Amino acid sequence: MDQKKQSTRLGSEPIPKLLRSLSIPAIIGMLVMSLYNVVDTIFISFFVGIDGVAAVTLAFPIMIIMMAVAAALGMGGASVISRRLGEKREKEANRVFSNIITLVLITGILGVIASYTVLEPTLTIFGATPGIFDLAVVYIFPITMATIFFTFAFTTNAIIRSEGHARFAMMTMIIPSVLNIILDPIFIVLLDMGVQGASIATVISQGSISIIVLHYFLSGKSSLKIRLSEMTPQLRIVKEVVTVGLPAFARQVAGSVMMIAINAMLIQYGGEFYVGVFGIMQRVAMITLMPMMGILQGMQPIIGYNYGAEQFGRMREVIILGLKVVTAFSVTIFALAMLIPDLMLSVFTTDPDVIQAGTEGMRIIFAAAFLIGVQVISGGLYQALGKSRPALVLSMARQVLFLIPLVLILPPFIGVWGVWLAFPLADILAFALSAYFLYRDRTLFFHKKDRSNENKEPASSVS
Repeated sequence: MDQKKQSTRLGSEPIPKLLRSLSIPAIIGMLVMSLYNVVDTIFISFFVGIDGVAAVTLAFPIMIIMMAVAAALGMGGASVISRRLGEKREKEANRVFSNIITLVLITGILGVIASYTVLEPTLTIFGATPGIFDLAVVYIFPITMATIFFTFAFTTNAIIRSEGHARFAMMTMIIPSVLNIILDPIFIVLLDMGVQGASIATVISQGSISIIVLHYFLSGKSSLKIRLSEMTPQLRIVKEVVTVGLPAFARQVAGSVMMIAINAMLIQYGGEFYVGVFGIMQRVAMITLMPMMGILQGMQPIIGYNYGAEQFGRMREVIILGLKVVTAFSVTIFALAMLIPDLMLSVFTTDPDVIQAGTEGMRIIFAAAFLIGVQVISGGLYQALGKSRPALVLSMARQVLFLIPLVLILPPFIGVWGVWLAFPLADILAFALSAYFLYRDRTLFFHKKDRSNENKEPASSVS
């Protein structure tokens, strides 16, 4: 398909068909991408043990920080680029892209420096105990050394979607995931490298897809091009990308802080065993969340493009449809967690103690899961519109405003169960806040007229 037509279809194709075509590849890609993390955990659980899972869980906040930078650059850049394309400013969209590539390179260099300077002290601060410290170090060191691969792959995935190339974006997630799954048994089992084998398999996979994506942009298949003349960072572009991407960054960093707080409380009130149990439950939660994130990723370029083109009727239609779909997913997730948590956990381990503890934990953690969909959509919706302030608040709400304080407050009274109970309470509070924001800005989302029906005016006063 012609690149210009590929982008402009965001403003003309029927919304249900368009959302389906953009969301299904994103869902498939994200599910496969999360699958490699699940496979990592399965192999580590069976061939290293619950201590290996605990070590990876304690090191995971560092990976989350890396992904936070990629999320900020990717989602911030995707929002800016999709709105530029909607405004027919293709040259400016390309300039934004080239600046983002420069920021990715800088991030990669900083990752290497951090590997040799602050990595081990950071793991200690994050709660790595002597019994699992060495396992955590050998797992995370190869990953931080390869920061540029992770940042480039995740950043460009969001940008590729902003062009409307959902299928290729899906492949950039599927290819490394499948390769990682193939390499896991080789490095972890056959070469007997344990947790380090899992991280090396991940690095090779991300390096491979980085080469494929780079070829995609250099070969002219994309409407965006990497131009050396445009790679010198421009403050106004960097500021806009970072400002719009800040909610995604904050959400990911909040996830890292949340993990640190949870790990600390679990070690204090339950021990390393419960850190491993939570690591397995976290993988289950990751899989269940992916379909909703895929819907959001399909919605964002449509919202951004039509907002830029002032086609508010189409924007309104995709918001309503997206909310209906994610609500259906949320209810399904709740039902599965209540009915068959033991079956989901048994994929990762045969240890009866782990399954029993995990079953009790999952039923509490997912007790308000039917409310998650609205939370997912609300923050991403404001981000797609470039409204950084409400996007930041909603992105931070569940984890920073509610979950982390509850995780720190409840365990001293009821032990490990306090960590589990913090999740549904945070979900209820975050849902209430999301509903308030959507109601407050209902005029923006549900009552603005299209450009053809009114004199041209500023798109919104919401900030």
